[in-house]
Amino acid sequence: MADMAAHPRQNAARPQLTSAMRSSSYLSDNQEYRPPRQPEPHHGIDTVVEDIPASASQKPGLPFNGVPSEDNPPTIVESGVNHSFSHPNCAPLPGKRTDRLIATLFYKSAAAANGSRSPTRGGLSDSNEPLPANMAPTTNMDAFPLEPPTQESEQLDHLYGSFISPLCITSFLHLMSTFPQPRGADPPRSSHRCLDNHGNPRVVELTLAPAPSPNYLVLSDLRKHEMIYRFEQEWNVDVALQRDMVWRRHPRLVVFDMDSTLITQEVIELMAETVKDPPDLPARVAEITHRAMLGELEFEASFRERVALLKGVDGSLFDELRPVLDVTKGARELIKALKRLGVKTAVLSGGFQPLTSWLAQDLGIDYAYANDVVVADGKLTGEVKGTIVGMERKRDLLVEIAAKEKIDLAQVVAIGDGANDLLMMDKAGLGVAWNAKPRVQMEADARLNGESLLDLLFLFGFTSEEVDLLVE
Repeated sequence: MADMAAHPRQNAARPQLTSAMRSSSYLSDNQEYRPPRQPEPHHGIDTVVEDIPASASQKPGLPFNGVPSEDNPPTIVESGVNHSFSHPNCAPLPGKRTDRLIATLFYKSAAAANGSRSPTRGGLSDSNEPLPANMAPTTNMDAFPLEPPTQESEQLDHLYGSFISPLCITSFLHLMSTFPQPRGADPPRSSHRCLDNHGNPRVVELTLAPAPSPNYLVLSDLRKHEMIYRFEQEWNVDVALQRDMVWRRHPRLVVFDMDSTLITQEVIELMAETVKDPPDLPARVAEITHRAMLGELEFEASFRERVALLKGVDGSLFDELRPVLDVTKGARELIKALKRLGVKTAVLSGGFQPLTSWLAQDLGIDYAYANDVVVADGKLTGEVKGTIVGMERKRDLLVEIAAKEKIDLAQVVAIGDGANDLLMMDKAGLGVAWNAKPRVQMEADARLNGESLLDLLFLFGFTSEEVDLLVE
């Protein structure tokens, strides 16, 4: 008995891992270690839980063994640390192709949403107005507007936050689930990334798989679907839909319009303002410009008409206008970022070559095309020489530059704001309407109604952190 008291653990068996144990942890199995308890989840107003079976919420975490499934959920619980596994964006199985849709949601500021940008010259309506509330997208421009969306007393972003809230994302996912899926497709799944701010994001990228069936809606028609337009109005956002393809992430040529795109003004209106005789010249020129941008006038005829009004103006006027040009916010940084990525850039302007060439050199743009005006004895004659850089010419120049640089048109991005930019935007792999006229916003592949042209990089999948690296 004395020996037993002196050596109390002499005959105790050494701890061993055996097949009879409930887990691979001796401490956990013998209750000598208890993992910290996780707090019960709190489902607030921004959390939507649908049809979760009671058994699913009570099912314990099991060891991860291969690909996540019902029997092997994507969660490991070991020593109180949780590891979650998911693979919504993996490469497809052998013999299948990727069928994912990228939706980039841009929250619009109050100024953009209310159309409260500063008015244009001559008392005309704002050329950068967003889509009016009584106009719904349609491919038949002679038949619009279609049925206007229901007007709410308050947009939902005022209720759930002036940013892209979880309820906004949930509402969008529900909307996309209403479109028919391809026959035999896997169950719908999605993932999202906040591209700029995790807490109150202004830009959110969602990956949806599978994409809605193209037999029901091709992508160009899906972009113009009235239900998506209604969602944009309800949540105060712009939605850009793109196929998840390598061309989306790796553009090689970006083509810009100049007036109201790279710069905030219309050059011919600036010229008219400088001319004091006749006194109503600025208003006459601005009216013609506005009608041309809306597509009510053929651009070539309207341009010749406006240039004729400038007959007799001193040719040195172009030099005087250079310091007046107001470069759009983010344009310089965007060009710098594109150059660091190895992307070629071009500006195709329906304005004047002296100013377009100077601006391209100032910003570091590779190609610049615009109209040449005739100057005789130091004065403008009111005539234009050569082919007018209008709708068709912009499209042809885009194709020529891409061919010269050996760039596939799928890797070309075109950005503009007026009706004379529609053909080049249609020819490019991605056409972007920048603070554009209503008709252009409806027909473009994507639309941006923000303050900085750097927003374009979000369409390529960059985060704000990556954008900062590119422009620093």
